Amino acid sequence: MSMETQARTVVEFEAEAVRIHNKPHILLCASLFYFRIPRALWKERMEQLKDFGYNSIDVYFPWNYHEPEEGEWDFSGERDVAAFLAAAAEAGLWVVARPGPYICSEWDGGALPAYLLAKEGMKLRDNDSEYLHYVSGWFDRILPLLKTNQAGEGGTVIAVQLDNELDFYGCTDPEGYIAALRDMALSHGIKVPIFACAGQGGLLQASGLAEDVVPTCNFYPDNRDPEFEEKVLHYRDLLAGMGYPLLVTETNRAHYLLRRLLSCGAKLLGPYLQVSGTDFGFTNATNNWGKPLAFMTSDYDFGGMISPEGHIREEAYEGRLLSRLIDAYGAALAEASVASTSSGAISLAGECKNVIGPYALELKGGGSLLFVTNLEDIDREIAIVPANEPAKGAFKLRAGRSLSLPFQVPLATWGFEGRLESSTAELYMAEGGAAGSLLAFHTEGRGEIILLIDRPLEVESVNAAAEYRDERLVVAFDGKDEASCSIHFHSGRELKLFISDRLKALYTEGVDETGTLKFGEPYRYPDSPEEAAAEWKLSELDASQPMTDVNKRISREKADFLEREGVFRGYAWYEADVQVPDGKTVEGVLIRQGSDVISLYTGDRYAGTVTPGGGSSFIPLSGGLQGERLSARVEIWGHSNFDDVRLPGLRLQAMKGIKGMSAVTEVRELTRNWSVYRASDRTLPEELTDPIDCSMWPIVNFGGWMSPDHPAFEYYRRSFTASGDANSWTLHFKDLQSLARLFVNGKEIGTVNPFDPYIDISAFVSAGQTVQLMVYVERVLGLSAGRVHLYEGVEAEGWTVSAAEEEELLTHAGLLKEYASSVQLPVALEPGATAWLYASTVNSDAGKGWRAKVTGTGLKLTVFLEDRIVGRLWLPCGSDRPVLTGGSPDSFYLPGAWYQEGKGRLSIMLEAVDRNQQGRLESIQFISV
Repeated sequence: MSMETQARTVVEFEAEAVRIHNKPHILLCASLFYFRIPRALWKERMEQLKDFGYNSIDVYFPWNYHEPEEGEWDFSGERDVAAFLAAAAEAGLWVVARPGPYICSEWDGGALPAYLLAKEGMKLRDNDSEYLHYVSGWFDRILPLLKTNQAGEGGTVIAVQLDNELDFYGCTDPEGYIAALRDMALSHGIKVPIFACAGQGGLLQASGLAEDVVPTCNFYPDNRDPEFEEKVLHYRDLLAGMGYPLLVTETNRAHYLLRRLLSCGAKLLGPYLQVSGTDFGFTNATNNWGKPLAFMTSDYDFGGMISPEGHIREEAYEGRLLSRLIDAYGAALAEASVASTSSGAISLAGECKNVIGPYALELKGGGSLLFVTNLEDIDREIAIVPANEPAKGAFKLRAGRSLSLPFQVPLATWGFEGRLESSTAELYMAEGGAAGSLLAFHTEGRGEIILLIDRPLEVESVNAAAEYRDERLVVAFDGKDEASCSIHFHSGRELKLFISDRLKALYTEGVDETGTLKFGEPYRYPDSPEEAAAEWKLSELDASQPMTDVNKRISREKADFLEREGVFRGYAWYEADVQVPDGKTVEGVLIRQGSDVISLYTGDRYAGTVTPGGGSSFIPLSGGLQGERLSARVEIWGHSNFDDVRLPGLRLQAMKGIKGMSAVTEVRELTRNWSVYRASDRTLPEELTDPIDCSMWPIVNFGGWMSPDHPAFEYYRRSFTASGDANSWTLHFKDLQSLARLFVNGKEIGTVNPFDPYIDISAFVSAGQTVQLMVYVERVLGLSAGRVHLYEGVEAEGWTVSAAEEEELLTHAGLLKEYASSVQLPVALEPGATAWLYASTVNSDAGKGWRAKVTGTGLKLTVFLEDRIVGRLWLPCGSDRPVLTGGSPDSFYLPGAWYQEGKGRLSIMLEAVDRNQQGRLESIQFISV
């Protein structure tokens, strides 16, 4: 064991326990992200979590949030990590720190700074010296803050994660990479455990099994997966063999599932995003939750127990119930081990279809917790049957419920002699003192609690039948009314059993000074619109023109990605000239390698808005090219937070902007009259790619050969003559659903991606040349081979690029405000138009701000409150709108904490992005938080 490992005595991860200051804990851990919550609300969110039973938070630290430009660091104000960690310590919350360098989290680029993308040859998230050089700069700043705030040095950081779900990524040397990050952490004095989480079960691929790095698991199953425990127990046993506990660092938010994980011996339960938030500014990501492209909404909310504006949801009460259950058993549960599932010592009887369990945890000191789970949507009547004993009392297990029932648990856990033999009601809370203890149970029907105790001095029961027989006190109840049983022992101490329905258990507030349970009510929040905004004004602008100073425009010979121009977020404008050959009409514009949102203008005429996902896109022009100037307004919605090979823009290293545009003067159909050769296997004979005699090959439409093979291995060949006045040629394999490889004049160009079916062949074609195409297709019969089009045209040239982030946009809004005219909603904009909409708003009466709900069509909105972007929305429109996911797509949150003296300026950039109809903002309704 290394010296560093020996030094880690404050926090220890053992096979059967997590120990902090030598005390075992079950960690109920909620994600709480300071960068998605206004600083003024950090403490409130932490107190809410504590109130509902959570003892820990996990938090990412986004590198690019603190280094927005290369070499420019910011840990002040809303980015004050030290203040956040101090607040967590003050609140009494343990912190699981996740500094990356990559975090995922549906955050722009997974938190990797976009300037890294422009570094040629760098291998992200790998054992690459150049990449690790930049990572060390980040770790040099974040790790000292974690070190100062770690447990044992005055703070509550109990673990540090390296990278995130590396098993989803093609890292070539996970052991070397994770070891390098570990060494950085140790060199900065991190003494708490270091871990690496697996996103899809690849412990080796996620951690490299590097020494002194604990592998952990992230699980996102169907909550009612009938074989889930089998999978989890596999990892529990695997990790126990390494001497580690089962730590579930991410999972679903339903406490139903958390109970199932607890039954498998998990010592850390980490539901992801129990505390929702907002991606303020340009911090959203693009990711792979669409088909395949999706844009993350500014509203970052997966339905966890606390909403972005701080509203307590019903699931929070389930969290408090689970946490009280965990506390009721204390160290006995925190050090529990998983009982063998193959012994058959305990079974179920009754209506057991799709009821799983019992899974048993053997409590430290004796006894067990038995977990039974109903996967059905109908109630079940079941009983637990110990080996060689009659079935215990039958009870009703409600639809979609998971219960934890005590079995032969020593009453010493609560300060008494004897044993809690069994219960059909779940023990969810235990409160004790010098005079005795209260054990609170909840039930959803009739049942019984059996205690093995010496005959007590006196037993008093209310709405329950208490009978002492065979050294056992049997307390029966009907479940219809609250029931209690007070057991007075000769020692003068009292053990009180309280049985209520589950709803009362959920809303139990605690115990008053008389030892009586107090019940509360669920939180209720306003849902009626109020008058919050006035003085609406609108100022339209020339949508084809940049919103930047003319002196800040950069001239370039060719278009290139924005990161290479030092633009990492926000908007950019590409402008270029096109020299159309005499006598030619432009049928459309082909955009190359474009992302994320591209709005095209020809002269001052709007052509359309597309989201190519890093691929190419053809925008038809019904009236030809108006003028010789093209302008593309590009919005970086966000860099991909995940590495998905299906679209170029979804790769983790993908850059934004465009690589070029061409005016297409002819769209040629090439689907017909291909010569086809049927092959027997995947071998690519060289003679087939060369220009050989193929006169005996049948002539069919592309992909049209009726083959007896499945899959079919086929070669399709045809030629075309390139126009003499063009310099741009692109093939479009529309609707292709096969694996295909393209050859031009015998030279292999590459594979055809069905999600990005455009291939630029300009570099291999000369004007006036006869060009031979050959496509090798591995075709699954019944799937479309699609159609083939050739786009011929003229490349745009003479480029200028300019950009605007939050500050420049706000400056532009201020300049145009003096020209604004008063308006009333609804507001309509012609297709392609852009405008600033202004309003004065007041804070809500409670000072907590507003949830603003927007109705309308065909508009994109970028919403500023004072000098901050608080939301980016894309209202419903035509087919070019991408999938929006992650939270509400049609509302934004106005934090009351950001109002100044109760007032706030609202500035909304409106973009009409539906080419076929007006953009309309019908209404904005303000609901008090």
